[in-house]
Parts: sequence; C-alpha cells; structure tokens
Amino acid sequence: MAIPEAGNTLKRLRNHYRLVVMNEDTYEEVVKFKLTRLSVYIIMSTVFVLMIALTTSLIIFTPLKYYLPGVGYGNAKQVKQYRDLKIRTDSMEQALQHQGKYLDDIQKVLQGNIVKRDTNALALPKMENSDD
Repeated sequence: MAIPEAGNTLKRLRNHYRLVVMNEDTYEEVVKFKLTRLSVYIIMSTVFVLMIALTTSLIIFTPLKYYLPGVGYGNAKQVKQYRDLKIRTDSMEQALQHQGKYLDDIQKVLQGNIVKRDTNALALPKMENSDD
C-alpha cells in the first residue's frame, strides 16, 4: 500500500468542490456553495467547539447546575438539609420496622401463638442465711 505524500494530502484538502441544493420539481438552483475539504473541516470543528461552549456556559451560568447530580454544585444549606432529611428518613424507617415487629408480636399473643418457654426448674444451690 502506498504511503500518501504530505504535499498530495495538502492538495486534496485544497481542491475546490461545489455543493448545489436544487428544487426537485423545477431543477432550479436554490443555493450553491464553493467548498474545500479544509473549509468543511474548519466549519465542522468550529460548530463543535461552539456547541460545547454553549452547553458549558448554559450549565455554569444558569440555575440548571443545581439540578445535575454529581456535578458538585449546591450551597451548604441544601447539603445540610439533604443530610438532615436522610437522617430523618432512616430513623422513620427504623421506627416503622420496630412498630411492624411489635404489631406482629401482639398479633401472635392474641392468636395464642406464643413461643413456649423453658419452665424446667433449675437446681440452684441454696444460699445459707448468715443470721446466726
């Protein structure tokens, strides 16, 4: 495979092309452009950079940044409120679990499904009174 020369590539970038937009019904030329590959590359690169700049400035200079998770924006008040809300939610979740367990135990007692306890008498040594 032949390696293209640098001069040949530069010539191809500067070759002129014509882009014509025509009306399909009347074959009338609506718009025509004289382009080179280099100019198309420059235009596409410029549009790409402008879109990135527009998107970045939209996020930085508008309140939109507060709605993006993981970006790290937000003030200390919101972070503290979020932390307090998370703590309250966790404690309410635990209280709900405890209440559910309590109600299940009450229901077992009312239905008579009580766990039998070991009622065997233990042989403990008798303690001597030191009243003598």
